[in-house]
Amino acid sequence: MKNKTNTLLIFLLLLTLSSCYNYKKMRLLQDNNRKLPVYEKTSYKDYRIQVNDELIYRLITSDETISKIISSSSSSSGQSQISYRVYTDGTIDLPFISHIHVVGLTLDEAAVVIENSFKKLIPDAVIKLSLANKTFTIFGDSGSGIFPIYKEKLTIFQALSMSGDFSETSDRKRIRIIRESEKGTQVMEFDIRPRSIIDSKYYYVYPNDIIYVQREFSSFYKVSNYATLLSVINFSFSLLFGVLNYKK
Repeated sequence: MKNKTNTLLIFLLLLTLSSCYNYKKMRLLQDNNRKLPVYEKTSYKDYRIQVNDELIYRLITSDETISKIISSSSSSSGQSQISYRVYTDGTIDLPFISHIHVVGLTLDEAAVVIENSFKKLIPDAVIKLSLANKTFTIFGDSGSGIFPIYKEKLTIFQALSMSGDFSETSDRKRIRIIRESEKGTQVMEFDIRPRSIIDSKYYYVYPNDIIYVQREFSSFYKVSNYATLLSVINFSFSLLFGVLNYKK
């Protein structure tokens, strides 16, 4: 009987101690933890246009008459410019020119291709190109929503802060990014805690990325403050003494 009581007591004690969050393990940008993965540095790669992307262009020319005609893509009421969708065959149609292949090109490369097409009509044409659907999506335990990519090289930390950052129950070991590429849909899983995440292939957020932060499985029985911990301890010992009294 005594051995069973001691075993139950030890079990409740271990359960209580394991019910606390270890904030040292949860912190970001760790560089002295050998248990964490080390990610290789990679150079930043420009986004490449995909099917169903929405493009916005601006034509610059010294011919004001032609510029006004072709720039009818902008509304006269001052509303935002009209965007043009990339078709499933990888092409896009613009006023007076059509079937321009842009899939797989960066925005700068596509601007040159479109500019060369316009130069057949307007010798001094200059094209500025931008992406209308420059957004990413977050869902899971760090909030949810669709957010704009407001700058070049938006980092994973900046993206998460836009949704409200992590909660205590967020699983920092298994962040996932769902990303469309020329090779199809990729699901990239990584641990965001090591400092080596900086400049790795997981560091920058691209248009159309979907970021998923799952809830940590062990969060079901963990507590975040001393008041709750004391309640857990009190309950555990109350349960122990109740079992002992029942057996007597």
